[in-house]
Amino acid sequence: MSLTDTSKSANCLAMSDVLNRIGDKWSVMVVGILGQNGTLRFNELKRMINGVSQRMLTLTLRNLERDGLVTRTIYPEVPPRVEYSLTELGKTLQVPISGLWDWSAEHHGAIIDARAIYDARENATVAAEPRKAAYARG
Repeated sequence: MSLTDTSKSANCLAMSDVLNRIGDKWSVMVVGILGQNGTLRFNELKRMINGVSQRMLTLTLRNLERDGLVTRTIYPEVPPRVEYSLTELGKTLQVPISGLWDWSAEHHGAIIDARAIYDARENATVAAEPRKAAYARG
């Protein structure tokens, strides 16, 4: 199936479904880190992803596993050892995600500058507008 024709509802739904999963920041981080480092244990992943909570990482890994992008291997040891790695399907995301990371690193400064310009313009516009008083009805 080709998703080039966005006028078709099925194509938009398919694209939306996929982007909802792989488009969130934690999924991008997990796929990127597993792609760079190979198989990792949960706590290794957690240490490598700055700011992710245990619950969010657990949910992200479950969803990626459900979508066939990550595989979870449990070893019958005491304590149990659990490792995560990309599936063959997950590995196909390495190139696009690597490109996104590279693009982000290259253009982050320009985006910060654009935000500052926009915010300054918006703040100047708000300051120039006359204040409107709101009265409570009683």
